[in-house]
Amino acid sequence: MPGVRFYAVLTRHRSQGGWVSAVVPDDHAPAIAGPLGRIPVVAVVDERSWRTSVWLDHVGRWLLVVPRSIRREKDDGDVVSVAIAIDRTRLQLFPEV
Repeated sequence: MPGVRFYAVLTRHRSQGGWVSAVVPDDHAPAIAGPLGRIPVVAVVDERSWRTSVWLDHVGRWLLVVPRSIRREKDDGDVVSVAIAIDRTRLQLFPEV
C-alpha cells in the first residue's frame, strides 16, 4: 500500500467510553485538513485494514481512531504498526483539498 508506515502507542481519550487512537507523527501527517478537520484514508493497523479518516485535533495533532474490531485485544499504552494512505476514491468529497 502506498502511503506512510510508522509505529504508534494507542491512547484512550479520557471521556466516558473514550475512543482509542494513534497519533500520526508530524513527519507523516497530511499537509492540509479537509472539512471538519479530516482527510479520508485507508488505514492498516497490525495487518487489519479499513477505510476511515484521520482527524486534526484541537492541539494540531492528526489522530487515527482505531476501533476495537481492528485493535482487538490491544488498548491504551500498547504499540501498534500503522500504515495510512490518502483514500483518493473519497477525496472528491473534499473539493477544497
